[in-house]
Amino acid sequence: MKKYSGITILVNLALLLLYFNFSVVKKEEILKNGQLILLELAPVDPRSLMQGDYMRLRYKIATETNTDSIARRGYCVVRLGHDNVANLVRFQQEKTPLAQGEFLIAYTTPNKWSLEIGAESYLFEEGQGEKYAQAQYGGLMVDHKGNSILTGLYDKDLIVIGYKTPY
Repeated sequence: MKKYSGITILVNLALLLLYFNFSVVKKEEILKNGQLILLELAPVDPRSLMQGDYMRLRYKIATETNTDSIARRGYCVVRLGHDNVANLVRFQQEKTPLAQGEFLIAYTTPNKWSLEIGAESYLFEEGQGEKYAQAQYGGLMVDHKGNSILTGLYDKDLIVIGYKTPY
């Protein structure tokens, strides 16, 4: 019996490592081949005493949307304006149809009061709160399936704050 339990543990460990590596490869692919989309931020409390320095993000699109009128999961369809700043076109449940120049960003509504688009928090080095308080936009790299990764925060002049965006 001990022989089989050891094999079971090794198989589960191998599967876990494969899944982890697969998810890392998918995220690297988004960073390398994705489209940079800037979403305007809405003001929120930027600090947490329990978790260290971080900024809770809320996108303006989310504050202007009535979550009662959309599905719990779906896609936010945006069109890029000046300097890759996103403008909301519509919400839809399926990946298609899309017109030329439109992009998908996956969303969820965990409850009837909030809409989550992309990353909802941004961790930064302790003592850097003043610098990140100037953020006006969240920069997301988005793939053609609507998957996104937050790559940085941008100021009012669309200059990345803190570090250079990968790729």
